[in-house]
Amino acid sequence: MNFINQFDIQEYFSLAQSDFHSLALNVFRFQASHNPVYRQFLQQINCTPAAIENIHDIPFLPISLFKTQKILTYYQQAETIFTSSGTAQQNAFSQHHVARMEMYEQSFRQTFSLFYDTPENYHILALLPAYLEREGSSLVYMADALIRQSKGAYSGFYLYDYESLAEKIIKAEVSGQKTLLIGVSFALLDFVEKYPHFPLKNTIIMETGGMKGKRPELTRPELHGILSAAFAVEKIHSEYGMTELLSQAYSQGEGIFACPPWMRVLCGDAYDPRAWVASGQNGVLRIIDLANLYSCSFIATQDVGKVFPDGTFEILGRTDNSDLRGCNLLVEA
Repeated sequence: MNFINQFDIQEYFSLAQSDFHSLALNVFRFQASHNPVYRQFLQQINCTPAAIENIHDIPFLPISLFKTQKILTYYQQAETIFTSSGTAQQNAFSQHHVARMEMYEQSFRQTFSLFYDTPENYHILALLPAYLEREGSSLVYMADALIRQSKGAYSGFYLYDYESLAEKIIKAEVSGQKTLLIGVSFALLDFVEKYPHFPLKNTIIMETGGMKGKRPELTRPELHGILSAAFAVEKIHSEYGMTELLSQAYSQGEGIFACPPWMRVLCGDAYDPRAWVASGQNGVLRIIDLANLYSCSFIATQDVGKVFPDGTFEILGRTDNSDLRGCNLLVEA
């Protein structure tokens, strides 16, 4: 497949599902040759791309380079640049130059349908202050696209108008149609402080993480415990994504995430960037995201977690030297 010229994106994602390993190696060779930042990185660590025959031998680009480098393959122009929220301490912002927005659209739409159903069957209510109050958020872009695709009468963004949000959730519940409330952690906590007993039957509560300096950090079980009690639901769902990725993983409860077929999470040794830890052991997450075709598909994150034999994974926190991120949580004891 010629990655430089236009190609059928649906075919690309289908190939990722049927032969992930081969496609990942082809993408690696393409990016090793055509991505100048990744190519230089490989040269600095004395990696010979032609010698790589297994995805576990692929070097993963440190995610911090998205803050200082333009990660984009030759001959491509960015249609959109997604930016992270950065940190108050360092004013450090990641930038993801996206050459083909069709890749992102295809990725998040297919993933949502894979885990939940087509958006047309939902009321989708988004509670994403902080993200909405700046430009360049990939999460807001995704939520907006799903809301526009939704046929729900109460779908939309809600900033700090919790009274209006509560009213719309109640109406959506009465309608009997499936409802998704997706929100940043601190805003969901603000909502349940105002409405400490708000039992729901037809609504999925999905947190995207992130206190944004608004509240003290909580572990995911602590956060989910508070939300579960307030909404009287058994499980809280979660979305795992970041500026540097064009794919998302979802948890439908218990903080255990699953990936779409074109994304894979691996667990590496925190002290050796080429070593791996055994299944179920704590390590630093390394992500293969084949939707990142024109940036970099092989990213070493600063998230601490564990990966299980079936490919699902759990987030435990961050490495000590990482910046606070949108999906941040404290490392659990």
